[in-house]
Amino acid sequence: MSRRNIRTVLAYDGTDFFGWQTQREGRTVQAVVEQALEKIHKHPVHVHAAGRTDSGVHAAGQVINFFTDIDSMPAEKFTPALNSILPFDVRALCSEEVDESFHARFDARLREYRYYVYPHPIVPPYYRRYCHWVSYSPNLSRLNRMASYVVGTHDFTSFSALGDPNPSKVRTVQSAVFFAEGPFLVFRITGTSFLWHMVRNLVGTFLKLDEEGAPPEQVREILEGKNRDLAADTAPASGLFLHRVEYDDG
Repeated sequence: MSRRNIRTVLAYDGTDFFGWQTQREGRTVQAVVEQALEKIHKHPVHVHAAGRTDSGVHAAGQVINFFTDIDSMPAEKFTPALNSILPFDVRALCSEEVDESFHARFDARLREYRYYVYPHPIVPPYYRRYCHWVSYSPNLSRLNRMASYVVGTHDFTSFSALGDPNPSKVRTVQSAVFFAEGPFLVFRITGTSFLWHMVRNLVGTFLKLDEEGAPPEQVREILEGKNRDLAADTAPASGLFLHRVEYDDG
């Protein structure tokens, strides 16, 4: 019996999940996806994901891969098959067969996260689950000057989560920019990988410094200080999306 490697792109509303990774207790995205695949295959199927999103974090372009022993199903048919079983807060967007060596996590060459801020006096209830509401008007120019200081290779200890198990806090950020999109202020950041809570800690710090009118150069001082206490509180999970993942094969 042949074995094929299938790559699938997922989107999900992370509000009612305890993150991506399967846990002993709590509903997770990985668990519901593997349960759906088990129903299709009639045996357990393990999936690998490009990013292990935290509790409450969403995805517009999470990438997974899994191995199938079903010869009769074309790769693209896994999309409707999964969607016929998955809960409505998780959708498969597309599926394709890839080389047997492909790994969704280890082969990713770029990950893009987007964080949505709603900077208006009142937040409509239909946006509440998918943004971070602030009641003041941020200064876009100042925020982008702040963001420019995190581009490049740096030690991001100041923006890591307390208890982060990664032995090295050095990461490379390829781009970081704020822009307006409809009623939202969006922070887009790309890099090969990120520390736990790193993006949300950056956003929380940028917004706090901007609201206080602090000079953008303070971000550089926080980076160089390598001390989590120098940065601000973590921004809420509701505004964060894993937007897309890039691979060498496209």
